[in-house]
Amino acid sequence: MQFDKPATTNPIDRLTVVGRPIRRIDGELKTSGRAKYAYEWHDPDIRYAYGYPVGSSIAKGRIKSMDTTAAKKAPGVIAVVTAPEIGELKKGEHNIARLFGGNEVQHYHQAVAVVVADTFEQARAAAVLVKVEYDEGNGVYDLAQAKGSAVKPDDSQQPDTAVGDFDAAFKAAAARLDETYMTPDQSQAMMEPHSSIAAWDGDEVSVWTSSQMIDWWRTDLATTLDIDKEKIHLMSPFIGGGFGAKLFLRADAVLAALGARAAGRPVKVALPRPFVANNTTHRPATIQRIRIGAERDGKITAIGHESWSGNLPGGPLEIAVNQTRLLYAGASRMTAMRLATLDLPEGNSMRAPGEAPGLMALEIAMDEMAEKLDMDPVEFRILNDTQVDPENPERPFSHRDLIGCLKLGAERFGWKGRGTPGARRDGNWLIGQGMAAAFRDNLLVPSGARVRLDKDGVVTVETDMTDIGTGSYTIIAQTAAEMLGLPFEKVAVHLGDSRFPVSSGSGGQFGGTCSTSGVYAACVKLREAVAKKLGLNTQDVSFENGEVRSGSRSVPLSEAAGPDGITVEDKIEWGKLSETHQQSTFGAHFVEVGVDRATGETRIRRMLAVCAAGRILNPITARSQVIGAMTMGAGAALSEELVVDTRRGFFVNHDLAGYEVPVHADIPHQEVIFMDETDPMSSPMKAKGVGELGFCGVAAAIANAIYDATGVRVRDYPVTLDKLIGGLPDVA
Repeated sequence: MQFDKPATTNPIDRLTVVGRPIRRIDGELKTSGRAKYAYEWHDPDIRYAYGYPVGSSIAKGRIKSMDTTAAKKAPGVIAVVTAPEIGELKKGEHNIARLFGGNEVQHYHQAVAVVVADTFEQARAAAVLVKVEYDEGNGVYDLAQAKGSAVKPDDSQQPDTAVGDFDAAFKAAAARLDETYMTPDQSQAMMEPHSSIAAWDGDEVSVWTSSQMIDWWRTDLATTLDIDKEKIHLMSPFIGGGFGAKLFLRADAVLAALGARAAGRPVKVALPRPFVANNTTHRPATIQRIRIGAERDGKITAIGHESWSGNLPGGPLEIAVNQTRLLYAGASRMTAMRLATLDLPEGNSMRAPGEAPGLMALEIAMDEMAEKLDMDPVEFRILNDTQVDPENPERPFSHRDLIGCLKLGAERFGWKGRGTPGARRDGNWLIGQGMAAAFRDNLLVPSGARVRLDKDGVVTVETDMTDIGTGSYTIIAQTAAEMLGLPFEKVAVHLGDSRFPVSSGSGGQFGGTCSTSGVYAACVKLREAVAKKLGLNTQDVSFENGEVRSGSRSVPLSEAAGPDGITVEDKIEWGKLSETHQQSTFGAHFVEVGVDRATGETRIRRMLAVCAAGRILNPITARSQVIGAMTMGAGAALSEELVVDTRRGFFVNHDLAGYEVPVHADIPHQEVIFMDETDPMSSPMKAKGVGELGFCGVAAAIANAIYDATGVRVRDYPVTLDKLIGGLPDVA
């Protein structure tokens, strides 16, 4: 199905199942421990072996020699597979650094060997016995140091942009802001580490893994192993969090496959927690300069955003200027990004890449500018709203209600605007309120599905779509039930298997909209097949209460299916609506904090998010996504930072003891409001993503609240107490 015209009235609009707060299909499986994650697949008749990775202890250089003699003699060891003996393997399309193979070391903890043994403990003990000698090279590990050598990447990543004469407009502005903001390297830190089980059957391999994007992994694993893609069966039905870390093939799957081939037995590999930080991917640090010029009435006349980030050679930059191109009006504008070469582990997608760190800077800058203009921050943002792409005014937004989010949020939160920073107190706590706008683009990816109607009137949906804790099983079942007029319980959903049609996968908050649109397309085809089989006019049939109806004729779906059932397959493909109209999601975050006036300790007291993201397919699963995102935003604001050892080139705090994420005690009451809206240009579902929108802007809202509480402006995340304590009022 080609989606190239705005959606009109369709079966989804009935909202008998879609849009309802239905609890997750997989909820009971997970709470009872019956949902099998990658490492937990177990057949009692199979004698599994266990692999443990050996990571490079240097960040840059070459392997001179490797002695595996002691490791091979250790108890229980079956095989030791080393990168030098395997040799240089082909690199998958989505990988920056090699996952395994060869003598070159590109980053710290790059896998250089895997030890396979009868038990996990034996493999781990033997891995310590692998002795490696390196020829260490000189690396660059400090973004601030490398900033001067950063270069403009090719335009395929994102070109510099310019509208009007920014320099002249900024110079002429009645009020000006010119500040630099810094965001640190961050880890996805999901609960489930990267884990895989591989089992060979002749020249074919089955891999149980934890992957957000089944087809990407399968394709790149075939490239890495140099085998036909059709000889790989990849399964990932349940994923314990990803946040972008599991978008691309990782070393655990490669090591499991190579280890299993060497051992002649199925092999389980889970990356230790330090490898999650140093061996996989992370959000790169940024240095951002923002300049805003405005008239005295608050109208922005010039807005410029420059960003610097770093990565391994060939790696992408962090697109931190994306939201600045679209969020606020301003006749003269510019954006630019520069990329430095750093010999740190691979920088890549982490929840809301680009907009998340970009809004951490932009939304502080907007507050600072509002203060210069003596304006309320909410009113300043409303004044500078735009209904068209500011870089291309001929291109309107498909649907944009940022103003509605800001107004409703201010009303519900009890926003009091800016008083004198540091003036409100509650005992020893300095009290402050902050807010920020939220923005995230609506991304579109083709997505396919297979649907089967059986003789019992049950519809089964099969797609390689993944559920990373987002509720994919549930919203896909709701979509099929709505399209075919069935009770929710009459739909079975099977996900995360490479034998199924290729879906959008999970990432970029495109998964929900795109995968359900793919199921919608397949269900349209099934409706047509049923009508044709019954000799009915497809334009004159309705599917309700388990029946097909046309005029006075009603036929149960079970009867229409017949003994052999009906199976169809289709996919959603996207036309040019996203080119003619800018598709984005919007929101507003409001936060109240308390800061201890003696220690600088910050405590969040309450949080509110208002989201405008098209039709909400399930308010329960959507709310779960947003409160999780708000929690992640609290971590980004207050504690999360991968600390770089700039001498040795690795992340020092590479476990959950040192990399501090928020826990229950850190998170107070959270309220989420969804605007009642649809966007017919976004998809046949009239929905857009929301899981990353809930993260965007949260950290800035918290930073702005801390400033309101203390009068101390911190532009270098995270906002830790050491950055506040020197500016706090005297305790006496």
